[in-house]
Amino acid sequence: MRLDKFLIEAGLGSRTEVKQLLKKKQICVNDKIETSAKRQIDASTDEIVFDNQRLVYEKYVYYLLNKPKGVISATEDNHHQTVLDLLDKTAWDKEVFPVGRLDIDTHGLLLLTNNGKLAHAMLSPKKHVEKTYRAKVAGVMTKEDVAAFAEGITLKDFVCQPARLSILEVDKVTDTSFVEITIKEGKFHQVKRMVQSCGKTVVDLQRISMGPLQLDTSLALGEWRRLSAEEVASLAEFGVEL
Repeated sequence: MRLDKFLIEAGLGSRTEVKQLLKKKQICVNDKIETSAKRQIDASTDEIVFDNQRLVYEKYVYYLLNKPKGVISATEDNHHQTVLDLLDKTAWDKEVFPVGRLDIDTHGLLLLTNNGKLAHAMLSPKKHVEKTYRAKVAGVMTKEDVAAFAEGITLKDFVCQPARLSILEVDKVTDTSFVEITIKEGKFHQVKRMVQSCGKTVVDLQRISMGPLQLDTSLALGEWRRLSAEEVASLAEFGVEL
């Protein structure tokens, strides 16, 4: 590939910025200063160095974010902070985007990547990727609700696929429930609407898993980390280049 493309993929900046680094003789290829952006290199064998550090080529990057409330699942917005605003410069340079979305008042696990084929596969209705949420509910969820979820909740505009509702805790004094809900779809406000169809209201919603990925409980709201090698490997089930 061209050297300037490699440098951009390595997170050194835009095409204009990396050309400036080359012009200033700040890039070495195999121990020799290189100034040509058009230089062809082999990312797997050539040694490219900037600021005394060898650069590692990453075609795709993967971020695990514990999304807080009040932040929208988008790359840009004129009125609200976006999930991309929480990430680092590399995420911007790599043009990552959220895989799916969480409502502005929903928090928890969100995957961001620049791997479009993976995102498409994970969001494809044909893949039936499970997403699990924990919810605080105003109202007492019942065994009848569990059965209704398992059968498939009928909403005004569509019939939900069978889902799992697990009642974790019920407080009859405060008339609240804590539940875990697993769905294989991702329609707009789907979890909230399913609970509402049972005559209750979701007052707090957190996503704790999506496919093989689990929310990292060590991440505070708004914090992120890159996926581990093991987590990236777990995404191989979707059959796309990682």
